[in-house]
Amino acid sequence: MAAGQSRSSNQLVVPQANAALQQMKFEAAQELGIQIPADGYYGYIASRDAGSLGGYITRKLVQIAEQQISGQSNFR
Repeated sequence: MAAGQSRSSNQLVVPQANAALQQMKFEAAQELGIQIPADGYYGYIASRDAGSLGGYITRKLVQIAEQQISGQSNFR
């Protein structure tokens, strides 16, 4: 598997969103102080860190959706 590719079997509903989601993952990891593996393999990341990263991203995506629903265009 090439560097940066996910081993996940999850399929994106909107494949064009992949770049934005990857950017969000890197920004979230930086804010949380979590080191993203260069080879894309997350097997050595502590479960606590992976959970924190996933939770942060989920909260951010919900916030973006709520803003869109309420008519706001500001995503940050």
